[in-house]
Amino acid sequence: MLSAATAAVRDRVSEGGKVSSAQLDAEQHATHGLSWLATYVTGVREAVHWAERLTADGQFGEVEQLLLAIAAGEYTAQIFGGIPISQNEIVRLADLGLDGHTVAARRTAAIEELIAGGNTPAARARLVTLMRDMDGGSSIGATGLDETLEAIRSEMKRFADAEVVPYAHEWHLTNSYIPLEVVAHMAELGVFGLTIPEEYGGMGLSKVSMCVVSEELSRAYIGVGSLGTRSEIAAELILGGGTDAQKQHYLPKIASGEILPTAVFTEPNTGSDLASLRTRAVKEGDVWKVYGNKTWITHPVRADLMTMLVRTKPDAPGYRGLSLLLGEKPRGTDEDPFPVDGLTGGEIEVLGYRGMKEFELAFDGFEVKGENLLGGVEGEGFRQLMQTFEAARIQTAARAVGVAQCALELGLRYALERVQFAKALVNFPRVADKLAMMAAELMIARQLTYFAGRAKDEGKRCDLEAGMAKLLAARVAWSNADNALQIHGGNGFALEYAISRVLCDARILSIFEGAAEIQAQVIARRLIEGGN
Repeated sequence: MLSAATAAVRDRVSEGGKVSSAQLDAEQHATHGLSWLATYVTGVREAVHWAERLTADGQFGEVEQLLLAIAAGEYTAQIFGGIPISQNEIVRLADLGLDGHTVAARRTAAIEELIAGGNTPAARARLVTLMRDMDGGSSIGATGLDETLEAIRSEMKRFADAEVVPYAHEWHLTNSYIPLEVVAHMAELGVFGLTIPEEYGGMGLSKVSMCVVSEELSRAYIGVGSLGTRSEIAAELILGGGTDAQKQHYLPKIASGEILPTAVFTEPNTGSDLASLRTRAVKEGDVWKVYGNKTWITHPVRADLMTMLVRTKPDAPGYRGLSLLLGEKPRGTDEDPFPVDGLTGGEIEVLGYRGMKEFELAFDGFEVKGENLLGGVEGEGFRQLMQTFEAARIQTAARAVGVAQCALELGLRYALERVQFAKALVNFPRVADKLAMMAAELMIARQLTYFAGRAKDEGKRCDLEAGMAKLLAARVAWSNADNALQIHGGNGFALEYAISRVLCDARILSIFEGAAEIQAQVIARRLIEGGN
């Protein structure tokens, strides 16, 4: 059915045998709906593959069977009945150009059985009964990894539970930086050099290991999980586009945590439209001087290195004039945030995603060493940046999985402890239904994220897989947080309860690293142009 829908949408947006960008935009409901259909299909497929691996290892127990039945049954029902692509937008198969006969031919007896018998009240109730004895749901759907990855998860969980969870909510409420002592311990654990090759001082581990680490740290506090993202992006940029000298100089320091990097890409009036960037860098002697404004820059005060996307070739149109600079700066403090000439900034107050702080930056002659042009070649900035998007989006999906996991744990714990009408909330079917669906969707999001990570590890082009993982995981994080807050009732709206923080943290995930609409557009184009 996905193949039929792809062909139908392709016909709708093509002119003269080629995809028309104008038609792709005009038909966004259909094209983005196709992206969500593909994400559902891939998500269910990966859930089945997860179950097959567990079965082969003798680990496919009742909990796993229920998770698979509920998730596959519900997603299949939504495919035929309507997929929610936002809170008030539903895409149906007819919107994708599939007529009733085409759909009916694919609604087989097996499909009918799955829809009728998968996500049932009895299955949801039984799953939640079993979840009560599972450490607050902390291991739900996380089985199936090898011993090395399980050991990494255990180590990160111990660190997070001891040094992050007890303090995260206070950091959020006071808008405080994550303490440098915590950052230093993360460095000792290898968080910042996880996927950097051993020859550059890193651990040389897989992207799937990065998923596991990001997930566990973000479960505790998304700010801590996101500290690793800064290093991941910088390392990817330097590994993929840097000179040998740049790799030798920066990568060991990033891996050890000696250098804390930040990404300086977005501008006030461009958002996702990177081709319109206006911040410029002018070569004067042996330095670049940077002029312009950047916004939504995370953790710039305490960063030592800025990966800066700037326009160095003003006469080159669009992307062709963009270059990346490695801008060094001293660490600042709240009292003196930017102790360097040519750089000022103001904090952007935000609902969540705290612990690192967001800033708008102004550059007025800020100096970058001439040899710190990434790769030593102008005009390569956009291409170099695109090479990092796969890993960045996979990691964002993993952060979203961690936030979704946290929401599930908070919701289940509250439902077990809170008594109303002489019984715990978990005994009310609508509460249990929420928890069961939170767990089932979390399983699919997690498996889709690991699938993208494995594709990256295998050296495959995986922008399609990474986009799908981020698209779904971000929605699941928000849905889980919203439902967990609903379980808390009025208390969930009180700042003293951690779920209020998690709701705020979850909301950003479908916006940064490519908004959900941008992700859907990218996925659709790849599908229509023949991506697998």
